[in-house]
Amino acid sequence: MNPGRLLSLGLPLILLAGLAQAQDEFADIEVTTTHVAGKVYMLKAAGGNIAVSVGEDGMLLVDDQFAPLAEKIQAALAELGEGKLAFVLNTHWHGDHTGGNAEFDKLAPIISHKNVRARLATPQELTRNTYEAQPKAALPDITFEEQLWIHYNGEDIRALHLPNAHTDGDIVIFFPESNVVHMGDVLFSGLFPFVDLETGGTVQGVIEHVSTLLQIIPVDAKILCGHGPLTDIDGLRAYHAMLLSTTDTVRSAMAEGKTLEEIQAAGLPGFEEWSWNFIPTDRWIKTIYDGYSE
Repeated sequence: MNPGRLLSLGLPLILLAGLAQAQDEFADIEVTTTHVAGKVYMLKAAGGNIAVSVGEDGMLLVDDQFAPLAEKIQAALAELGEGKLAFVLNTHWHGDHTGGNAEFDKLAPIISHKNVRARLATPQELTRNTYEAQPKAALPDITFEEQLWIHYNGEDIRALHLPNAHTDGDIVIFFPESNVVHMGDVLFSGLFPFVDLETGGTVQGVIEHVSTLLQIIPVDAKILCGHGPLTDIDGLRAYHAMLLSTTDTVRSAMAEGKTLEEIQAAGLPGFEEWSWNFIPTDRWIKTIYDGYSE
């Protein structure tokens, strides 16, 4: 199945199509495991990239993709070790990152920013889809506002809220001893990002938070993104440069009185390789245009 399509469908894939059909959609999806650094591993399947801390205390999971993949993800975790899963963190509310919550809540408490729980607990409108309120089992058990520390597997793991970035509930997670950072969907590595303007995300917020993170993430750290390949500080700098340049191009055209259609027709020369099936150039231009329109 096309990963971009999965991202666009999120929870409605299961809610509208039915569990049996959803299971069929995911039947051929495989979970791959990559050792990132230290005690942190990355799992890739159909949804957002998963981080796993594996150590003497057990396991800590960051994001859990889609419910039909829960069994495969658990099998991948079992191959990493026999330690018990102790915590699950959600980087934000979207279904390709939280769809497995109800399954993983049977194993460990789920932690998120308070806005994630609020979004999951109530109906949401996104990209012309209606996301129904999720059952109690899918809601985070522990929430916080600004930041949270989890002292686990020999690390002072820090979860930091980034207000009004990709959504209104994004967190970035630091694994300092392993020298790894998981940025969730605040970072789409090598890709134009999806900024959810409907649930509190802002283009300017993404730019400002990425700028701040460039100042605090160690230059030799490994960086996980929500979507795309594992990257590093150079990849994050390239992403930031793309955000600044493309946003400046669109805003300058807006100041000249050009219409959205005229700006889309001109495109974003030099950034063609950042376009992908879910966020092609035209859609990224529209996101910038809508994000800065009064």
